[in-house]
Amino acid sequence: MISDDISLSGNRLFPIFLKLDQLHTLIVGGGFVGLEKITGLLKNDPLAKITLVAPEIREEIRRHAEKYPNVSLVERKFKSDDLNNVDIAILATAHRPTNMEIRKIAKAHGILTNVADTPDLCDFYLGSTVKKGNLKLGISTNGMSPTVSKRLRQLFEEVLPDELDELINNLKTVRDSLKGDFDYKVNRLNEITAGLVNDHN
Repeated sequence: MISDDISLSGNRLFPIFLKLDQLHTLIVGGGFVGLEKITGLLKNDPLAKITLVAPEIREEIRRHAEKYPNVSLVERKFKSDDLNNVDIAILATAHRPTNMEIRKIAKAHGILTNVADTPDLCDFYLGSTVKKGNLKLGISTNGMSPTVSKRLRQLFEEVLPDELDELINNLKTVRDSLKGDFDYKVNRLNEITAGLVNDHN
């Protein structure tokens, strides 16, 4: 039983940042949604390992995939063997029963699955991301409004300065040069970066 002081309201998703070059992602679907998914993944990591399977693959996907060394396009219907050695599956066909059947097979393999436009069947969502060099922010509306995520991404891209990456690199240099135990380093870095918050209060 959940304790009374624990709230189950709001967004309960746990954000993580995956190393897509060390995982194998399968996308099933070669239409507009498949294009959106593969574009989003490759924007986050150009070295992402992706296999896209579909009986028909849009020309935009073909042109996009040509630029990336770890992308494979397979033009045929999905086979259950396509899930072999896959870590993540993104189901982007236009046929909900097909997505549901593939999800069932993927779950039997223990593969985390995202089913496009079907939040209740998703193990994870593909949120919007903002990138400024080494800084990356993930935005989630709990699958309720991708449009809001998109607009917030645009806002953060405009207001966050490009110089943030230089600041992050400088702070790493300072951290690497600090002597002392873990607590000392944390306290010293907190002192150095306090102005980032205090200057805006």
